[in-house]
Amino acid sequence: MQFIDQAEIEVEAGKGGDGIVAFRREKYVPAGGPSGGNGGKGGSIYFRADENLQTLLDFRYNHKFKADNGGRGGPNNRTGANGKDLIIEVPCGTVVYDAQTGDLLGDLVEPGQTLLIAAGGKGGLGNQHFLSNRNRAPEYALPGLPGEIKQLRLELKLLAEVGIIGLPNAGKSTLISALSAARPKIADYPFTTLVPNLGVVRKPTGDGTVFADIPGLIEGASQGTGLGHDFLRHIERTRVLLHLIDATSDDVIRDYNTIQQELQAYGRGLAERSQVLALNKIDAVDRESVDLEALATQLNHLSHAPVFLISGVTGAGLEPMLQEIWRILDQLNPVEEVEILG
Repeated sequence: MQFIDQAEIEVEAGKGGDGIVAFRREKYVPAGGPSGGNGGKGGSIYFRADENLQTLLDFRYNHKFKADNGGRGGPNNRTGANGKDLIIEVPCGTVVYDAQTGDLLGDLVEPGQTLLIAAGGKGGLGNQHFLSNRNRAPEYALPGLPGEIKQLRLELKLLAEVGIIGLPNAGKSTLISALSAARPKIADYPFTTLVPNLGVVRKPTGDGTVFADIPGLIEGASQGTGLGHDFLRHIERTRVLLHLIDATSDDVIRDYNTIQQELQAYGRGLAERSQVLALNKIDAVDRESVDLEALATQLNHLSHAPVFLISGVTGAGLEPMLQEIWRILDQLNPVEEVEILG
């Protein structure tokens, strides 16, 4: 399935039905009064979050959505039928912006959550509505009002509590496959991961926590270089960042600083997010030439964050690392969760 996390669409709510001019024609009522009914209300357009959707792919090919118009009023004071509302399903985590003003219109997080996007037009009044002592036979009615038309920009931000970040080939895909049932593509070259991967990792209590494997960031990612700019938004919602560093790198400290600088440059509080650091691929390191413990101590002094020596391939060190992540998540007050910014 193709992963699409941005889309621009146009929505048009239904027009209200026109009111009509009509008069009663009854055998024993020689001067029948006005009886033109009101028009029906135009259909509105709603977004509804669906937990079974994972991408905005449906909006890649369908850019315009229109709700039904309201029905025209009828004689004998009959009101026209209301236009049918249009409900558009979107993935959980979809953020909706007005494409013209940039205003945030809504953020659909919970399954089943709905958001009114465009209100249908009101139906026009029939001539029976204008009956008065001065005008016993009004011969005019009002047309229905148009529905709202909006240009929208949709962004999908993944709902994950833990975001796995790091340079390409840090071993993020291997790690998420070791921790969960996710089976991302894994190969020995940069940018294997072209889309975020989600995996559910079980706590000892049995509860599931969603981990997101974010595509590799590189220097300049926050300015649009490489893949990072497109996917940095997906870690905005995360509560903990698991920063994976390749222990076989020729400069571990440089790699750490590269990612931290990109988080700082992107803003939105990412650099201040709770972090856990993990030196990965320790199974491939020559322990006689590389002092992993000294590297871990140096990283700890730089980051003031816990550092773990792990291997996504052999599973070494994963359990202590997970225990620390669970501890941090338990300490974080849900009320203090990340503010969603546009």
